[in-house]
Amino acid sequence: MNPDSPKTKAGDVRLPALPLALVTALRPKQWLKNLFVFAPAIFANTLFEERTIERVSAAFLVFCAVASATYLLNDVLDRESDRQHPVKRLRPIASGRLSPAAALALAGVLATGGIAAAFGLGRPFTAFVVAYLVSTISYTFYFKHSVILDVMFLAAGFVLRVAAGAAAANVPASEWLFLCTMLLALFLGFSKRRHELTLLEDDASNHRRVLVHYSPELLDQMIVIVATSAILCYILYTVWPSTVERFGSNHLIYTVPFVIYGIFRYFYLIHQRQSGGDPTDALLTDWPLLVNVVLWAAVAVAVITFRL
Repeated sequence: MNPDSPKTKAGDVRLPALPLALVTALRPKQWLKNLFVFAPAIFANTLFEERTIERVSAAFLVFCAVASATYLLNDVLDRESDRQHPVKRLRPIASGRLSPAAALALAGVLATGGIAAAFGLGRPFTAFVVAYLVSTISYTFYFKHSVILDVMFLAAGFVLRVAAGAAAANVPASEWLFLCTMLLALFLGFSKRRHELTLLEDDASNHRRVLVHYSPELLDQMIVIVATSAILCYILYTVWPSTVERFGSNHLIYTVPFVIYGIFRYFYLIHQRQSGGDPTDALLTDWPLLVNVVLWAAVAVAVITFRL
């Protein structure tokens, strides 16, 4: 009898809630990361064209499918180490609520279906989707055990989302957008490693082998470097001549305070709240951070779309 099966008040054991376990294993909260596919259309000021928003929305759904496929594969491979983690041990596969066979079957369906759907958005988009799958699977099997490269491969997933979004929207993606995305992703990735290291302490290497190569001091230095670079990169983008010409003003610089506050707020969550292990959870649970992101988006859209 599965000890993780839910019980009734009378003490009778019910069958596991398989549909709920399947949905949870897809990690729907993590689909927020796929919103990066909208970035090229937003900054090219084409998002609100009917054809563009249809194609980019379809691209978002494709990435939700293929990303969930990789999450399932990762959770199957990591189920033993996840059981050593105070939070990840509750995941459906690690807890025994979802069998590895069922998870792998679903992963195959999602990956195959995602690639098939990608062809409807063109070969360039499909190439980026396949590159994302190859990169993520390479990370899952090998690079997540390689110091520094582990975080760089995570960051590559965000950059590939942006490139795929540009291909779906048929717009060029700014070099600045790629740079800012990469630096922000590195910042979040190294912050995640620091959270894991401090949360698990002596058991850190039992959960993730690569953590033995990191230390809080080393990660703090890396985090400061990429955070500073991200802020400077974004500031330069807002005042760069081509940006000012494209949007008809330099008013995008008014979004800079939101970027600075967001990064500083994340620093606060890492050091004072001992959180930051999951950027999506941080965004959804920390109201100041969430409000800040919404305000940044509102001001950016106002400047880009309405030329304010």
